[in-house]
Amino acid sequence: MEDLQGLLARYGFRFKKQFGQNFISDGNLLRAIVDLSGIDEQTTVVEIGCGAGTLTRVLAKKAKRVVAYEIDRALRPVLAESLRGCENVEVRFADFAKTDLSALEKELGAYVVVANLPYYITTPLIARFLDEGEKVARLVVMVQEEVADRLCAEAGTPAYGAITAALALRASAKVVKRVPRTMFHPRPQVDSAVVRIDFEDGRLPVRDAATYRLTVRAAFLNRRKTLENNLMHTFGFSREMAQDVLQSAGVPDKARGETLSPERLAELSDIIFARLH
Repeated sequence: MEDLQGLLARYGFRFKKQFGQNFISDGNLLRAIVDLSGIDEQTTVVEIGCGAGTLTRVLAKKAKRVVAYEIDRALRPVLAESLRGCENVEVRFADFAKTDLSALEKELGAYVVVANLPYYITTPLIARFLDEGEKVARLVVMVQEEVADRLCAEAGTPAYGAITAALALRASAKVVKRVPRTMFHPRPQVDSAVVRIDFEDGRLPVRDAATYRLTVRAAFLNRRKTLENNLMHTFGFSREMAQDVLQSAGVPDKARGETLSPERLAELSDIIFARLH
């Protein structure tokens, strides 16, 4: 098949900044992403933002089924050509962010997400799978390098944040490949990385997941303020109650939320849940 730029030019395709379009054409990189995803002939794959179909085509060679989402309908003729012969691929021209995830999971059963994600949807998309995904086994996604480091950060480091702690409740994350900006067309202004996020039932046992999420929100509500103040704001605690909760969890009064590991936040959330019920 002709090179990516030639194919796009032949159909008069123009990149749209609002969709965060940066395509990959390097065959070695595409195969590496698919290998790192751990999929096989029994796997159903969901791809979000399939672009010109370069990754889709490699996925199709290994997966049982690929359901690829693309928001830009101008890519329809490009995909019709680049995916010719890929009988196990279905392209859906829709905004995945507006897709009914529950209905999709009923249709597909267990699945793996593999995608070169547009930067602007990365964090809300991962958060959505964490909150709503019930049958997703794994996410293997290309993201901005800074976001990748945040997803995998250790407590107390500058990169550690709410998304890190939220993810730890249900999954583990690991950077499996770093990708320079020179591998994309058009070239973005930052480097990228492939993150593998494996979902594990009961990974971080808590009494109530909603309380854990609120505890995480409180921990990172305002980095300038102590966790004591943030608990008062989030849960409506008096200062005495906030201090009592922290003391019960073995957390110093003046501690800041970003110093607590997900495991400590889980312990804290269980104590908060007990106080509230």
